[in-house]
Amino acid sequence: MRTQRSRPTSLLATGLVAIGLLLSGCSTGGGSGAASSTTAPADTAARTVSTDQGDVEVPADPQRVVVLNYALAGYLYDLDVPVVATVPEDADGAGAYSDFWAEDAEADGTEFLPWSTDGFDLEAILAAEPDLIVAGGIGFPLFQATEAYEQLTEIAPTVIVSGTLTTWQEQFSFLAEDVFGQADRYDEYVTAYSERVAEVKDAITPPEGPVTYLVFTADGTPYALIEDTGLPTELAAVGIDPAPVFAEGDYEPYTSGGDMFELSTEQVGQVVTQPTVFVLGFNGDTTDVATLSRNPVYAALPSFAAGQAYDLPYWALRGDYDEALALLDQIEEQFS
Repeated sequence: MRTQRSRPTSLLATGLVAIGLLLSGCSTGGGSGAASSTTAPADTAARTVSTDQGDVEVPADPQRVVVLNYALAGYLYDLDVPVVATVPEDADGAGAYSDFWAEDAEADGTEFLPWSTDGFDLEAILAAEPDLIVAGGIGFPLFQATEAYEQLTEIAPTVIVSGTLTTWQEQFSFLAEDVFGQADRYDEYVTAYSERVAEVKDAITPPEGPVTYLVFTADGTPYALIEDTGLPTELAAVGIDPAPVFAEGDYEPYTSGGDMFELSTEQVGQVVTQPTVFVLGFNGDTTDVATLSRNPVYAALPSFAAGQAYDLPYWALRGDYDEALALLDQIEEQFS
């Protein structure tokens, strides 16, 4: 660790025609994983990475990596992999560096690529001249990358992090070991984290469980986290057990590979009956317990009435390694 640590669908076809013409003059070869002339020379060693889309040949020492999921960028900075560009945390957003990797991003000169809910801006990705594209992860970025996979591979070798890798450990392991060949470094990070988990587990008195995790978008729409994915599993390791809300109900993730499902106002009162609730914003601090307590729907919930509703930082939702460590610090401070 060096420090502390798109185009709308209707316009995509037109944009791809132009990109195809450009690529016909600069591509080193056809097919999946073909790289532009800006990639490493042909005699540079490559690594074969198995993905849900098939095997991908990636450069052994990429120097211009584009990351099409803000939540994945931190892993690359931790591995000292140069990130030439990434996308903003929120679609249609301007983009801002995470506090956890801002210094590394500044050192790399990482730029933000435009993207929208309709898709990635393929022309902007091409202009970044990547020698490797890393995409996928959890939620909508995974859906978009899967939809645009063939077009992305015409720009540079593209590795999509599978949606089945739902914890930071699984994502980090795949990137460190399979994609970048840094297994030893990953082991060091995991060992440090495991030691910290043990410390926090011994230091805290967990809140009464099981707990439910509520996530709120900017327009106030509530979502509940799926209990066997991501954040709930992380805090289960320190003794904070999640409620099996998704397993015992009839719900669908908000998108394929998603980690949460939407609740109506009526469902909130019927479903969120657990003794403890954690509240998070989606891609920003959209609300908090104090604000929600002024709403009679939430004020009537057992957790709110008992004073057992707690705020969590929005970045804990899909935390990477550094964010997971920071969350442990917060949990220790709150429940010691």
